[in-house]
Amino acid sequence: MAAVAEVFFRRLSRWQADQQRESIADLYEKTYRDSDPPPRPPSTGTRISYDKSARRETPAHAARDRAAFLDRFAADVQRPGFDMLIASAATALVGCIYGYLPDRQGSWWYGRHDIAPTTLGQLADSGRIFNVAELMVAPSHRRRGVAEELQDRLLVRVDAELVTTLIEPANTVAKAAYEAWHWHPTDTLPAANGHPALEVWTRPTPQNDPS
Repeated sequence: MAAVAEVFFRRLSRWQADQQRESIADLYEKTYRDSDPPPRPPSTGTRISYDKSARRETPAHAARDRAAFLDRFAADVQRPGFDMLIASAATALVGCIYGYLPDRQGSWWYGRHDIAPTTLGQLADSGRIFNVAELMVAPSHRRRGVAEELQDRLLVRVDAELVTTLIEPANTVAKAAYEAWHWHPTDTLPAANGHPALEVWTRPTPQNDPS
């Protein structure tokens, strides 16, 4: 794993993640408001535009967005197999990644759709998929290897065969980053429940990677 100078990584338990939820929400706001967002899997939220001018928000919108994220985060912390890693510099939280074991059934499959993509449903049923729900890095620490280090450190101990994440088809920046990290597009979730179609990207867990 690449060394990242002056950044410290720590895994959080469910209880610790819940205790730090406000700090995680602060990072969410730093990551996605008034700055060019880093490559990331779409969260379970409603924001789908990465156009900077489209993301100007009124205080009321910002409050709703933060509240919606906190609601999603509280639910994700309780998912089966939840795991989370944070990155800190000095006393500041500068990055985090978390995910869980999705199921074939239930409206919480990736938080967006009622059914799993057909090629992955069987693996999901047997608990052999881990879904990366969120990957965030503060603007001050982008392009320093923090995102890749978070990913590597989280996935090295994931008890699954395959890791998945969702990317919007038009998000070419995210797709280029995940391709560089050895992810590949393998399926598509159709538009449903008011959400757009999403590409499913996958990679094997480190212990199942033959390369």
